[in-house]
Amino acid sequence: MDALAGLCYVRPMARIKLILAYEGTDFSGWQLQARDRTVQGEVEAAIVKIAGARIPVNAAGRTDAGVHALGQCAHFDAPEALGHIPWAVALNGLMRPDVRILRAGVAHPRFHARYDALSKTYAYTLWLDRAGVCPLRRRFVWGMQQALDLAAMDEAAALFVGTHDFKSFKNAGTDVGARGTVRTVMALWREPGQTPAEITWRIRANGFLKQMVRNIMGCLVSVGQGKVAPQDVRSIIDRRDRTHALPTAPPWGLCMERVFYPEDQEAARSQDTAHDEHQMAGRDHRAPLGPDRNPAD
Repeated sequence: MDALAGLCYVRPMARIKLILAYEGTDFSGWQLQARDRTVQGEVEAAIVKIAGARIPVNAAGRTDAGVHALGQCAHFDAPEALGHIPWAVALNGLMRPDVRILRAGVAHPRFHARYDALSKTYAYTLWLDRAGVCPLRRRFVWGMQQALDLAAMDEAAALFVGTHDFKSFKNAGTDVGARGTVRTVMALWREPGQTPAEITWRIRANGFLKQMVRNIMGCLVSVGQGKVAPQDVRSIIDRRDRTHALPTAPPWGLCMERVFYPEDQEAARSQDTAHDEHQMAGRDHRAPLGPDRNPAD
């Protein structure tokens, strides 16, 4: 406060944009909690050691306990004098190795990691070898106990694409906001995973309800197991009722891969093009799949 002029000065701040990766196994999700370890808590604790004060960090999305990330986006406001320090190096040196800042830099003062996001891509990985999950992959895949009909899953996946009310695929506690439970899924497709025993489903949408991806994957697996007919998925969506009793996929198979912003629209289009080309190239693989590829299983 200027005692003569009666003016109050606001200390200049720099908005810092972060791209983070983390293994979610030992975290109770992104959001800060009083007693449990969270990703937000880990990052904010490191910032305190640099800035000398607690500064809130805002993320593009609040991942659940056990969910991983390769491209989570977040922002915070730092004193302008600290704006151009090497934030990635500084923060990584203060955090445990299961969370890392991949990139950090000064963003536009009005940039907001959550509200400026146009879409997000999540990946969910299934382990198809019924002999058991490789110990090195057990934290990142959902192991299947029976063969899956991938052709049926593809047919069902197509029904999720478009603008729908996804109330049937949200769990309790969803902060739906002004737009309610309506979301637009731009693409939902499958690709080979990191090992021959894996398959990864990717979904890109303009927003997600609480556990929406895990509920969609639970539905697709039920279709692949023959418990739900592909054509019944449309009626499940239209019912807008979570009491359909389909399973919620476990969190450890899920990973937030990327958040797209206005400047990333070309990258988003490229991803969709690659998805279309991959689907065309892979049509000869749309058969029931198990470790021994036996359609009778």
